[in-house]
Amino acid sequence: MHYTTGCSSSIVAALGSIDERAEAMVLLLGDQPDVSPVSVNALLAGAEAGRDAIAVCHYDDGRGHPFWFARSTFGALTELHGDKAVWKMIESGRWPVADVAIPGDVPLDVDTWGDYEKLIGASA
Repeated sequence: MHYTTGCSSSIVAALGSIDERAEAMVLLLGDQPDVSPVSVNALLAGAEAGRDAIAVCHYDDGRGHPFWFARSTFGALTELHGDKAVWKMIESGRWPVADVAIPGDVPLDVDTWGDYEKLIGASA
């Protein structure tokens, strides 16, 4: 595993484990613990309704995880490199992208000790 090369290496590793009957995958980040099941369900409903290649959560303050990728994007996902590669794919214009409205702000991405303290403070 090449975890030091960014999120894309984890995505590539996961793609090999997806059941061949699956029509899509949902990408969630392990360092965003406040992503709610309500957000995931809304993303799934929005993606299913639009049948776009990609669906993203559009929070009050911008786009954020989780993301939905149709099987038609899996080939491109296997060729990603780096940490922000999925964002480049989403913003490339090569695939139709559905923005699914999710109330609230993008969940905190906990990358540093300060982020962790902010997360703990927000839940206190």
